[in-house]
Amino acid sequence: MKKFTNWRVNTILILIFIFGAAIISRLFFLQILDRKLYEAQALGQQVAFNNIVGSRGQIFCENSQETKGSRGSGEVKSLAINKDSWTISANPKDIKDKAAFAEALSKNIGETQDQILSELNSKDSYIILKKNLSTADLDKIKALNLNGLSWQNVPQRFYPQGEMASETIGFFGGSGSGQYGVEDYYEDILKGKSGVQEERSGLDSIFSNDNQISLDGSDIYLTIDYNIQFQAEALLKQEQKKDDIDSGQIIVMKPDTGKILALANFPNFDPNQYSKETDLSIFQNSAVQKLFEPGSIMKPFTMAAALNEGKITPDTTYIDMGVLTFGLKSIHNFANEIYGKQTMTQVLENSINTGAVFAEQQIPHKTFFGYIDKFGFTSKTGIDLQGEVYSKNDNLKNGPDFNFATASFGQGIGLTPIQIARGFCAIANGGKLVKPYIVEKIVNGGDETDTKPEISQPIVSQQTISQLNSMLINVADKGFNGVAKIPGYYLGGKTGTAQVPLKNGKGYDLDKTIQSYVGYGPAFNPQFLILVKLDDPKVSKSALSAVPIFKQLAQYIINYWQIPPDYDVNAKQ
Repeated sequence: MKKFTNWRVNTILILIFIFGAAIISRLFFLQILDRKLYEAQALGQQVAFNNIVGSRGQIFCENSQETKGSRGSGEVKSLAINKDSWTISANPKDIKDKAAFAEALSKNIGETQDQILSELNSKDSYIILKKNLSTADLDKIKALNLNGLSWQNVPQRFYPQGEMASETIGFFGGSGSGQYGVEDYYEDILKGKSGVQEERSGLDSIFSNDNQISLDGSDIYLTIDYNIQFQAEALLKQEQKKDDIDSGQIIVMKPDTGKILALANFPNFDPNQYSKETDLSIFQNSAVQKLFEPGSIMKPFTMAAALNEGKITPDTTYIDMGVLTFGLKSIHNFANEIYGKQTMTQVLENSINTGAVFAEQQIPHKTFFGYIDKFGFTSKTGIDLQGEVYSKNDNLKNGPDFNFATASFGQGIGLTPIQIARGFCAIANGGKLVKPYIVEKIVNGGDETDTKPEISQPIVSQQTISQLNSMLINVADKGFNGVAKIPGYYLGGKTGTAQVPLKNGKGYDLDKTIQSYVGYGPAFNPQFLILVKLDDPKVSKSALSAVPIFKQLAQYIINYWQIPPDYDVNAKQ
């Protein structure tokens, strides 16, 4: 009996040993020899890879009340953001009672029951029922628990401020890329990057590393001050009602850095509804994409050239006879005025065309053209906006005397408003040419890249700037009876009323003018520069149109930034 028991125990032990050896052998194959195969299979069950595109970067601006335009640090305003937009669709084969489905859905998507039924009776296996639904709308639809219904998030670009700065911002087009303005120029910065997203499940999802690289585009902060931009656009709309302008632009800059504080256009458009526009020219930013003949706002640059060459002083005189002849062509003053003996300062105060010609004639034409080039009037400014245009103004290189004579007072020379504004910045800031810029900083996650101003060495002497500045202060104080003057502040500025060339290039339109004013202040320590350009206001001169706009906007900025006065008004009186 004992032998039988031992035999049974031994047999069981042998079987356990064989079974254990088999398990160990199997584990050896699984965990050692075939480990990589099963690791891959397990990973495939726990990890999925999805092709995704990161979100488009957003566009903001910051008000600069506390920093007086040096840097935005106030309230942040959204200019272009991403907004959830939902599309609902259905597979008709999965819907048992189409009539009930259509009846329930029609109450929530603004479509009739018959319209939805018509779609559901289609032979297609996938039909789109409604686009551009908000998240709140979708939540109501989800609550219906309709079988066969599905939804997809199709993010939309949204512009919260509507028409504000529309030509500067541009829009995100149907082609899936930015069009015009900042949206276009900074497309590669704003757009989300394509990539593969790793999605884990099971226990691996708990212990996975979430520090994946972001595919989102960078956010952009513009230099624009919302309040100044709003005021500038409001003034243009007001001017359209007052003087029936065809269009207009206002540029506000920091003359020491080139920062754009406002870039306003009229008319503008709603980028949320850009597809409804039939005239595509409205998308162009006229401040950087349209040339014009500047007229008398060119005269300070003519004076700068002659002053810097030492050929005139502010007190140099000449005798104005009201007309100059060049062969069969002649040049007259505005309204055929005759001024007699005048100083160069009075030439600017009274905006005398023949006086500007006199100043230009004191230096060689080649030298004069060299100063046109120095002030940036033969090249792009380099502003970071899409589609900037310029003219080389080659007609002056080897042109006749008449071409140089008319160029001296701003006719026969093509410039953009941003070129003129940059040129005046050099007069205001001590003779340095700046590069205008519209983007303050670019932010990507925790990384921030700030724009560094680009400023040249002085292009004219300090003596020239000092003399010209005093001349332009006189223009603001005394020109047109001091209409541009703000009590307590020294401002520099110049008016311009230019003829408009005919489209056939033969002469000028006698019924149209471009009226402008460029001014800066306070003149001895300029903190802002304003250019106002109005296309065909129904008044005779810029003193009645552009100058009052400058004065209102300058006063607004002075109050907004709390700029202290240059002198006590009562004490001066």
